[in-house]
Amino acid sequence: MTFGTTWHNLLDNVEELPGDATLVTPLSRKAFSVTDVQEHRVLIQHRDDGETIPLQRDQFETLYQRIQDSRGEFNLDRLPPDAEPYATVISLHPRFEVDDREGTLTESDQSTGSPLVEAQGDTDNANEQREEPDVDVYADALLLIDALERHNVTTLEEVGTPGLVNLYTLLSDVQRNANDMRQNVRAVLLDRLHHDQPVSGQFGSVQRTSRRNRSLKDDELVLNAFESTGIERERLTTVDSTKVDDALEVTELSESDVYEIEESEYVRKADVDEDKKETRLQGLKDQLAATEGEGADELHEEIEELEDRIDELTEFRSGRSFHESASGG
Repeated sequence: MTFGTTWHNLLDNVEELPGDATLVTPLSRKAFSVTDVQEHRVLIQHRDDGETIPLQRDQFETLYQRIQDSRGEFNLDRLPPDAEPYATVISLHPRFEVDDREGTLTESDQSTGSPLVEAQGDTDNANEQREEPDVDVYADALLLIDALERHNVTTLEEVGTPGLVNLYTLLSDVQRNANDMRQNVRAVLLDRLHHDQPVSGQFGSVQRTSRRNRSLKDDELVLNAFESTGIERERLTTVDSTKVDDALEVTELSESDVYEIEESEYVRKADVDEDKKETRLQGLKDQLAATEGEGADELHEEIEELEDRIDELTEFRSGRSFHESASGG
């Protein structure tokens, strides 16, 4: 099949996209939308800056040729940073498929469709049904928010001891459960991130990096290794990393001869967009303030019931009052 035929089939599929469809780039996960389809180019607009960018036919043809030259499987890491939208758009063609986990763009007769297209352009629809997530950190966070609203935490010295006890307890619970969930999220993210390719979300970005840990091997093994190079045992009678590193500099031994080296992958926070967090937070406040009518009455009743339950859960009781209650005195 010639590229001319492929190109027109691609344009047909792009034109069939819903008007509110959001597309994302495969590596950096930048969101964009298609604004126009023309004979020799596709116009897109990035969601974060509103800039309109033309994707030219000849560049699509170059990418098409590279896929052919790679025997049907092109490594996305070979793309220039500003060329990622081409991979996303070409994956709309039924014969091309992006695997964002493996970081490849492949040609196949059995393509399952692009995973880089969301049918809904606005995932923050105010009318969307919201459900309470069944995770510990959510409940703890609600209790903490309530406690923060009840006390003047800008001047902690003026907060009573019971209030401080409640705040400290809830902060500890949120920290523990948030860290547990953060590690679970990190484990899933590791399968989706590529080295040196930051991935952006609404509130910040992350990237995959590696951590290198060293630990000395068995003392006898280390001493024997240096003795074989002319370093007397007496100079390293007690093996510690400082002496070992000094000795390494004057021998031909490598780190791996005396260290157990382990590399682990992890996700590091690369950036935080405080402005967007503040905007989102203000939007939630405005949305609550604008609630009127029956729905508002029901919401306020639910809030009052929740406050009663919170009072029971977080009420500070001294040891004396507890024993008096238990003894019936």
